[in-house]
Amino acid sequence: MRYFLILGSNLGDKRDNLARALSALGKARVKVLRASSVYRTQPVGDTDQPWFYNQVIEADTALSPGELLALAQKVERDLGRRPARESGPRTIDIDILLAGDRTIATTNLIIPHPRMAERNFVLIPLKEIAPQAVHPVLGVDIEELSSRSRDRSIVRKVKPRRSRGRLLKTKDDGTAGQRGKCS
Repeated sequence: MRYFLILGSNLGDKRDNLARALSALGKARVKVLRASSVYRTQPVGDTDQPWFYNQVIEADTALSPGELLALAQKVERDLGRRPARESGPRTIDIDILLAGDRTIATTNLIIPHPRMAERNFVLIPLKEIAPQAVHPVLGVDIEELSSRSRDRSIVRKVKPRRSRGRLLKTKDDGTAGQRGKCS
């Protein structure tokens, strides 16, 4: 089944946390088909915390949505996520945004993610890799959802740092960014 997931981190080496989560997912039979750029994003809701690094991936796996949720939670624990206040700081967060065209509503899992259409930190990276993906409840594509977004939080693409023609560890220099909607 094809899934879209969002990964986020705002503690420790955020870029490394995302990479380690992707590696752990890959080792557990989750094949990454496409990955967005990494974005530095302003916290939404609980704003008294460090900014996040977020990335959206499209993945393919034979895991059911419930199995993928359990795997995501295991990866989070393995990478040091500890129970804390809701929407608070975390080493890694992995959420399932979409599961094909399925809708799921259980006590543990809601797909599509209930707030994805309201959050630029989701819409902008998702639009980068899948602008024509359709929200199965709202019936509109990500391009349209992004253009309708009322979220004005800051979402900036993280630029790689170069030295002598070599790509080095990513650095957030804050020069490439957007506020609000993606153009």
